[in-house]
Amino acid sequence: MTAGRTNKGKSHSEQVRDYYKFHSYVYDASRWTFLFGRNKILKMIPPLPPQARILEIGCGTGRNLKRLRNRFPSTQITGIDLSSDMLKVARKRVKGTKRIQLINADYLSGDLELKSFDLILLSYSLTMFGHHGEYILERISQNLKPGGYVAVVDFNTSPVEWFRRWMNLNHVDFSGSFLPLLQQKFDVVETEVNEVYLGLWNYFLFVGRQL
Repeated sequence: MTAGRTNKGKSHSEQVRDYYKFHSYVYDASRWTFLFGRNKILKMIPPLPPQARILEIGCGTGRNLKRLRNRFPSTQITGIDLSSDMLKVARKRVKGTKRIQLINADYLSGDLELKSFDLILLSYSLTMFGHHGEYILERISQNLKPGGYVAVVDFNTSPVEWFRRWMNLNHVDFSGSFLPLLQQKFDVVETEVNEVYLGLWNYFLFVGRQL
């Protein structure tokens, strides 16, 4: 399954891929000003069994991959991203690091076959999947082992209409619909919602367990 076509003739996935052709060069230098909670979500992840398997969906430039390796040194880590440009940066970052695999693919693609994982992480990638919220959470559930964890940090919503529209233009779903879907789909381990910039928007952190 892939995102539907827009009136510009490109699917949502294709638009996001084009978006990161430029942003891959400035991503790490610019995102610290508004991608809050990325370090905290890694600390919120519960202990994992020895030889655990970890998947990060939308691993981007690989920022989290080495951090995951440092915390869970015996794990096998897979990072997937639809942007080959972002993965170019990630490959340089994890070069020489053992047991990290990078895959250039669209997670929504029905052709992608993945094994079961003990942890699936999404760091500011879930809200960029367009209107396929329920479908992607079903896919995540299928890729989680019984008792496995899903950890998510992402945008939630904003009370300011122009800001929501601007974020939508940047391919971010700012509807606030993802946290309720996660809470319905998985057994809640820990969750919180935090406001930033005097309430201009808020973001959420969520850790859940396979039901």
